[in-house]
Amino acid sequence: MTPTQDRPRQRRRRPWRALLAVAALALTAAACTGPTATSPNATAAPSETAKGVSGKHNGYRFAVVTHGTAGDMFWNVVKNGAVQAGKDLKDKVSYYSDGDPGAQSKLIDNAVAQHVDGLVVSMANPPALKASIQRAVQAGIPVVTINSGEEQSAAYGAIGHVGQNESVAGEAAGKRFAQAGKHKLLCVIHEAGNVGQNQRCDGAAKGFGGTTKRLQVDISNPTDTRARIQGALQADPSIDAVLTLNSQVAALAVKAKAGANAKAAIATFDLNADVVNEIKGGQLLFAVDQQQYEQGYLPIVMLSLYLNNGNTVGGGKPVLTGPAFVDKSNVNTVGQYVDRGTR
Repeated sequence: MTPTQDRPRQRRRRPWRALLAVAALALTAAACTGPTATSPNATAAPSETAKGVSGKHNGYRFAVVTHGTAGDMFWNVVKNGAVQAGKDLKDKVSYYSDGDPGAQSKLIDNAVAQHVDGLVVSMANPPALKASIQRAVQAGIPVVTINSGEEQSAAYGAIGHVGQNESVAGEAAGKRFAQAGKHKLLCVIHEAGNVGQNQRCDGAAKGFGGTTKRLQVDISNPTDTRARIQGALQADPSIDAVLTLNSQVAALAVKAKAGANAKAAIATFDLNADVVNEIKGGQLLFAVDQQQYEQGYLPIVMLSLYLNNGNTVGGGKPVLTGPAFVDKSNVNTVGQYVDRGTR
């Protein structure tokens, strides 16, 4: 899983007015909030080595490097967004992923060695990726971070961040459970070391206001994950709310609830076809949707605008793609988009 050797980088100026039109449409639904630091590159024009100033190359070459695992439906939607943006802008987008931070760092280094025109990187483990991202920035390659690592994005030199503020999203989910009259929440973390998942649970505890417990599971072992959730519900029947942080774990939680003969309400982060069906069937109360298609699509637009016209988006602050909520009131509409791979 390493970027393949491509021909030497050549660039040409492309009509920036068309890109601006695409960006205006793509960014309509996105809102902004601020990180704690301002990137030194946030308002600066790209260097000469990063401009599309000459050559006959048919578009830019962008690499998207995420921490997702192969076959994960969430990351497939991110990939779909990035690839579609590349097609719309006539840029070449290559997508790579690895759940191991060390391996992800090597993928970033490989992309830099291939002299890509821009990088999109998710940062579930920011310290592990810091050196690689900064090497890209030092090489004159603009970087947009996505999904995780909002707080570190600007400090590492990225020109922007696209994603969901996990603390804000978690707090909103906790409030929804509280409004439903729940009193004891179980927050299920499925990926050790992922800073975003801890932020979700921290936010949920803040918004919920009642008692919150955490359960660590391993998403790579579905049987054990289901057993651990079921065991937690059996051991503490007072748990009346379960929040999972992944759509695949949500399906396991539904089975665990049945196995424990529990009455807890279940909700989840993220969507897939199973989540849509379980909301329709009343097995899930709601889903927190971070609209990850935008996390793939928007950074490609942002990089193209930066290279063609020196534009940045957000004024040094991240572009938020969520939280949006899916429940019985809108699941039929959103479900159509899930089926086609864009939600």
